[in-house]
Amino acid sequence: MDARKRTGARSPTIGLLAALFVTLAAVVADGWYITRQMAGLRMLQTDLADRNRKDSLQLLRIQNDLNTVALAMRDMIDSTEYPLTAWMAQFARVRQDLEDALRREEAVAVARRTPEQRLYLTSSVNQFWDAVDRMFAEARAGRETEARSQIRLSLQARQAALSTAVARLLVANNESEEQTARQVQDIYNQVQRQAYLFEAGTLIAILLTSYYVIRANRRLFVEIGALSERRHELAQQLIAARESTLREISRELHDEFGQILTAMGSMLGRAGKHAPEGSPLRSELREVNEIAQTALENVRGLSQTLHPSILEDAGLDDTIDWFVPHAERQLGIHIAYERNGSAVSIDSGVAVHIYRVLQEALNNVARHSGAAEAWVRLRATTYGLSLEVEDHGKGLDAATERRGLGIITMRERAELVGGDIEFVRPASGGTLVRLTVPR
Repeated sequence: MDARKRTGARSPTIGLLAALFVTLAAVVADGWYITRQMAGLRMLQTDLADRNRKDSLQLLRIQNDLNTVALAMRDMIDSTEYPLTAWMAQFARVRQDLEDALRREEAVAVARRTPEQRLYLTSSVNQFWDAVDRMFAEARAGRETEARSQIRLSLQARQAALSTAVARLLVANNESEEQTARQVQDIYNQVQRQAYLFEAGTLIAILLTSYYVIRANRRLFVEIGALSERRHELAQQLIAARESTLREISRELHDEFGQILTAMGSMLGRAGKHAPEGSPLRSELREVNEIAQTALENVRGLSQTLHPSILEDAGLDDTIDWFVPHAERQLGIHIAYERNGSAVSIDSGVAVHIYRVLQEALNNVARHSGAAEAWVRLRATTYGLSLEVEDHGKGLDAATERRGLGIITMRERAELVGGDIEFVRPASGGTLVRLTVPR
């Protein structure tokens, strides 16, 4: 966060949340629109199409009854063998069926039909049956001629008018069904267009969001690269400063304290010569001289450990030959050293980093692995130089490998010399540190 404030970069979170909100809003709006359209479509199909179909079936039933009545009236006029009252039972059955059809048609008739249209059909049917009742009354009274005259003059005209009215209603229902079908098709087309528009909008939103994410990631990668470069430079400066400090301390120990302890040893030796032979003073001076010599050796060993000047004088091979037994005594572990290949001439500035990696790897063996033995292998290859430090202890865990300061320093030193370092778990367990340095 501080790095972002320093670089002036803006977090992509706000933009991504805004894009997510817009996308979710579009999804909700489109879902609401499609739901409404589908509800309207369902209403059209249920309330109009189905009712129109049922209404048309009842109108066809009514028309069939009227046609039956028309045929019966024609037979009544043409036939003189039977009295008109012989058709009363047939007319009663047709009347009952027609009234039932009218009730059912009234229940399913579409709402667009006016009350006048509804009343006209019902009143016309009632008037027709009143005329039929009068005709049969004349027939029962023995006035067959007058009854047949009513059929020709009144009933047939009324039946034709009813058939025409029913035919008009059927035509209106057909037109309504066609209009409903067009409305359904329009809704389907609108929903389809809306789906295409939503898909296009979603695709555009995804593309814009992806472009924004890519730009944000590129900016972040640039920042991370810059931070990594600065960290790398800082690590180089810290390592260089550390080596410079250790070199100065080593030089001070070697030159100042070494010279002081050497002078003390020389002075104690001369003082011992002046003391009488066999006197306690001469024995004590000899002991002090031995202590001074031991301190001188320790100071020189510490000086070499801090900054082995032997690197600059004898090279890496001799330095490792000197360091391995010294590390055995200092760390308390057995170290098996193996050297393969011909000697490689390495600059002292590179050699000191290889030496530090060896030093840190052996320190990790002594401190963390729990192993009592380690193997050091130095190989000269066509590629360059390979240094391996292996132990069969408990090995490194993931957290230590990522955050261990010593391991981070070893990685930085490998980068400084243009080499590669890896931490491998051998088949027998433990840790294998392999540093490869090019020629």
